[in-house]
Amino acid sequence: MALAPVNLDELNTDDVTETVVIGPSKTYRIDFERGELGGIIDGEEAILQFIQKAIMTARSRFFIYNDEYGCEIEDIIGKNVSNELLEEEIPRLIKEAIEYDDRIESASNFIIERSGDQMQVTFTVTLTNGKMLEGVSVNV
Repeated sequence: MALAPVNLDELNTDDVTETVVIGPSKTYRIDFERGELGGIIDGEEAILQFIQKAIMTARSRFFIYNDEYGCEIEDIIGKNVSNELLEEEIPRLIKEAIEYDDRIESASNFIIERSGDQMQVTFTVTLTNGKMLEGVSVNV
């Protein structure tokens, strides 16, 4: 006697397609330079703000965030490490900081530019709905 009203062996799973829908991601707009909140943002603007904030926040330092949130990039910035190590580690650390978010599929095409003690990282983010955000840029 089966508990299910349908014989599961007879279901045709070949006709099933999966559609990824990114739900609302409304959040407060943060002015990082002035340290102020203002207005509500959603969609790609909210994702871009999440990316910037996740990279700027040190991982496992603030009790308000779980261990998945934040980035360990500050552990290597300012240290006496080679450019080759920075070129390898920065993309990995940024990917770890943002790819756990269910709206983000991947990050790729990293370009790292150094100017004195400043470093600008530009990359492409692919969202789980297939859209690509090109030219995402953060200063580290």
